[in-house]
Amino acid sequence: MKLIHLTDPHLMATGVRLYGLDPGARLAACVRDIAERHADADFCVVTGDIADRGDPAAYSLARDVLAALPMPVHVIPGNHDDRPAFLAAFPDAPVDEHGFVQRAIENSAGHFLFLDTLSPQHGSNGGYCAARREWLAARLAEAGDAPVHLFMHHPPFDVALPDLDTIGLLQADKFSAIVAAAGNVRHLFFGHVHRPISGLWKNIGFSTLYGTNHQVRLDFEGRGRLAFTDEPPAYSVVLIDPELIVVHTHHYDTDQTNIRDD
Repeated sequence: MKLIHLTDPHLMATGVRLYGLDPGARLAACVRDIAERHADADFCVVTGDIADRGDPAAYSLARDVLAALPMPVHVIPGNHDDRPAFLAAFPDAPVDEHGFVQRAIENSAGHFLFLDTLSPQHGSNGGYCAARREWLAARLAEAGDAPVHLFMHHPPFDVALPDLDTIGLLQADKFSAIVAAAGNVRHLFFGHVHRPISGLWKNIGFSTLYGTNHQVRLDFEGRGRLAFTDEPPAYSVVLIDPELIVVHTHHYDTDQTNIRDD
């Protein structure tokens, strides 16, 4: 199967710029490229930070732009999002019994779980509370021996970039224990870091990528605040079969001049 992964649009209202860039125009360019090249994809996932400031107008823009994609689209929130405004714009987004934007789907490639790590009381950090952990444990148990693929905004581990690691997932050890105990998670996809990073975590493959608007500087020392760069945006094309997962990262043409913000 083929799926598309994109992340962190950070949308503003139509035409409003962020860090010298137009997030809406850049997402629209991404959608046009996906529609032209990958209309055969089974679905597309957007892993959070749909709006930069939780503005209802930004969610309306996201809904309208993403509607041009020819495949189903699964959208989950990130730390910049406002859950009520998100759900107002995406009323068909599934929520669990506690109101979190989470869902599970199953197809020939296995089980796909979409997780909600938004925790407004913790600022930029993510949270995955006891209620959400119970939901995850139940879904992993239901999958049995079938392969599971997770999608979330915050990574549940450090990525060796200090300014990002300080705003990661809180109580990651409890999340990790559930995943390790299940033993059926095959790959983890996340956003939040605005960097192309991949590797192994608990013998589980993981990948993330650039956002569709601005990127984060590759800085292993840390400066006490995030610095943004003019690296180009991208989306990922993920190919899955029983023995192999291949993740291609594609930089699409935005027709814009990027402005560095250091």
